Amino acid sequence: MSKPPVGSKANPSQFDVLNKLADDEPYFIIRAHDPLSSALVELHAYIGAGQSGAAHNKLAEIMAMTSQKPPRPASAPKYRETFAISLAMEQWRDANKD
Repeated sequence: MSKPPVGSKANPSQFDVLNKLADDEPYFIIRAHDPLSSALVELHAYIGAGQSGAAHNKLAEIMAMTSQKPPRPASAPKYRETFAISLAMEQWRDANKD
């Protein structure tokens, strides 16, 4: 039997933080099932590595992918919750500065 892919529940990344989260620390998971998942994770890696040109190109690719579908209202419950998680993350960081 082959080894599960890195970053999966059965084979967590060496940088996996789920078990390290504080009980009150907000988090957001992007699953491989999401068609944008790999591009979003790659964009995050480019930004974190300071590769702005590659990040710009990946963002353009993401925008091209999403332009093929009609926009969904930002007021939809799923997106309202996503915006709330983003705000909670910002507030948590402000309250938990090292």
